[in-house]
Amino acid sequence: MSAENLEAAGPLAGKVALVTGSSRGIGAATAKALAAAGAHVVLTGRTVSDLEAVEDAIHNTGGTATIAPMNLVESDSIARLSSAIAERWDQLDILVLNAATLPQLTPVTQIEAKSFNQALTLNVLANQVLLASLDPLLKRSTAGRVIGVTSSVGSQPRPYWGAYGATKAAFETLLTCYGQEVEKISSTRVAILDPGATRTQMRARAYPGEDPQTVKAPEVVADQIVDMVTVDFDNLHRERASTNA
Repeated sequence: MSAENLEAAGPLAGKVALVTGSSRGIGAATAKALAAAGAHVVLTGRTVSDLEAVEDAIHNTGGTATIAPMNLVESDSIARLSSAIAERWDQLDILVLNAATLPQLTPVTQIEAKSFNQALTLNVLANQVLLASLDPLLKRSTAGRVIGVTSSVGSQPRPYWGAYGATKAAFETLLTCYGQEVEKISSTRVAILDPGATRTQMRARAYPGEDPQTVKAPEVVADQIVDMVTVDFDNLHRERASTNA
């Protein structure tokens, strides 16, 4: 990680934020919006060139960011990330759990085991490891904030979405339990955000015939996340992003 300063101005000045899956889509838009609000953003993702593009965009608008290329499903990648953040900043103020993968949309009876396991590993298991590894750093913040990006199919099942919906239901359960566990012993607060229909590559895969201009841009979701972490919020609540396209 490079040694960036934390001198940016804005409501989140002096804050350190980590956004998973920040190389594109909602993650990239959220990273840029947090940086524009003054936070120093740690960018994670697998594709270095995409992360560098987001980092450049942030720097070009006066913000600061650090790229941390990594695969969240690798056993020691999260531990290395946590150690690097602890060494450089000693705390983490904002964690946006955004990274996810969409397995094949298919009937429950035809779910392919390998694809389902991959989705469970990234969408659920990796997030548990992130929470476990970063919890001490969040507790060192005066107002740690965790935002989990979910999907409506996690709480409202739909045909053919069983594999993805099951991972999001498990993800929401993990987040809710974590929020309950830390509520009385720290200032860390947890919220779940359902972005709804948003113009992303995942959405395009799920709805290949849809005109992307008919759904909102990722920046709408990003702005709502910034609004959420800029002010205090009730622990363990759920929001749905604006429907503005």
